Amino acid sequence: MSALSLENVSHNFGNLAAVNDVSLSIEAGEFVCLLGPSGCGKTTALRIAAGLEMLQSGRVSMAGKVVSDGKVDLPPEERSVGLVFQDYALFPHLSVGKNVAFGLKHLGRAERRTRVLETLDQVGMADYLDAYPHTLSGGQQQRVALARAIAPRPRVVLLDEPFSGLDVRLRNQIRDETVRVLKENGAATLMVTHDPEEAMFMADRIAIMRDGRIVQAGPPFELYSRPADSFVAHFFGDVNEFASVCNQGNVETPFGRFATPDLIDGAAVNVLVRPEAVVVGEKINGTGVEAEVLRTRMLGRTSLVDFRVSNGSKHDLLIKARMGNQFSAEAGKKIILDLDRRFTFVFPAAHPKN
Repeated sequence: MSALSLENVSHNFGNLAAVNDVSLSIEAGEFVCLLGPSGCGKTTALRIAAGLEMLQSGRVSMAGKVVSDGKVDLPPEERSVGLVFQDYALFPHLSVGKNVAFGLKHLGRAERRTRVLETLDQVGMADYLDAYPHTLSGGQQQRVALARAIAPRPRVVLLDEPFSGLDVRLRNQIRDETVRVLKENGAATLMVTHDPEEAMFMADRIAIMRDGRIVQAGPPFELYSRPADSFVAHFFGDVNEFASVCNQGNVETPFGRFATPDLIDGAAVNVLVRPEAVVVGEKINGTGVEAEVLRTRMLGRTSLVDFRVSNGSKHDLLIKARMGNQFSAEAGKKIILDLDRRFTFVFPAAHPKN
């Protein structure tokens, strides 16, 4: 029995299909990210789950109980849902303690205070009980918003781009703390984000959306290493891309032959190669090619290296590789390159990037 289940949910704004036949289940204690570009429908799906948007088609259930299906439509306060918004939505006229206590009116005064202190302690904000939101930093406000969301012990916590207002220095720390607190509380969590790094950092599973539909769902490594199409591959980071044609179930590339048994002869394809799939100085598949170093950029723990690979009579290929920071080579040096095929993908050229 899933803590949260969306079944065949669709929602239109006029002629726009914002959410199109979306089904997704989340178990207690599981952290799932809805990932996708702006306008793909992820926030609408979250708002439908929360009861903030009227369900038009499909069904929403929580812990086996239908909360919305066209006949039933429970309001947010009756769904055992905790919400954290992009702007945190703290009440400016209430202290931190009273913000967290807002959803605990069903408890007696002593029990309410105990729960407030307990929750603030979980997020490291117990010393700010009497402070007001305007005196807090962005990271502190986010912690208070999280405390307010989990204080009533909801079955489900819904997060809408909760870290977008934080500076880069704080973001990873707050993300890590948020996952820890939510796991400790055992809530099922659904978070909306457009940041693939954030989704991979936090999620047990990712559901990536495009044009109102979930195009692929699974653990982060699965989506990164086995993308369903070119859109998913591009969304999870930079890729090298070059065109080819399927011939007798194979695609010929400067790095050797790739099997394409599901494509017809003559089909145009794009070969996508992640920068970390480019291997320098060895022929791991016995098919390495000579490349010329064009430029090396130090990025801290890694270096980004631009190469030129001769492609016979065709245009030369420009290849980006991500190397360990120990890599150093002057422009013009010739080096052997090969590919780690685990991170090399072939898709029909008809699949657009975005």
